[in-house]
Amino acid sequence: QVQVVESGGGLVQAGGSLRLSCAVSGSIDNMDEIGWYRQAPGKQRELVTSITRNEYKSASDSLRGRFTISKDNANNTVYLQMNSLKPEDADVYYCNARYRFTYYWGQGAQVTVSS
Repeated sequence: QVQVVESGGGLVQAGGSLRLSCAVSGSIDNMDEIGWYRQAPGKQRELVTSITRNEYKSASDSLRGRFTISKDNANNTVYLQMNSLKPEDADVYYCNARYRFTYYWGQGAQVTVSS
């Protein structure tokens, strides 16, 4: 069973930066794709950005340029660097690891942005 654990959430002022980490048990090289999603209360979970096994990245058009995903294969960790944060970026951020048609979710990391 693959375990996914997010960390690094917290409170940041508007305009600030935050980096989230996603630790995946086993080897992230085995995962077809790892992505970051976010969800506000009462809303659907939406894709922020993702990276495939072959390092192909995709991202939400509205967040591209401020949010960046990266992989550290040696530590089985995927990062989400968030810059120029806005109050509307405040959400619970989830990491997802996909292997073929199976999705593994973390418990989420709360990000709060003060104005």
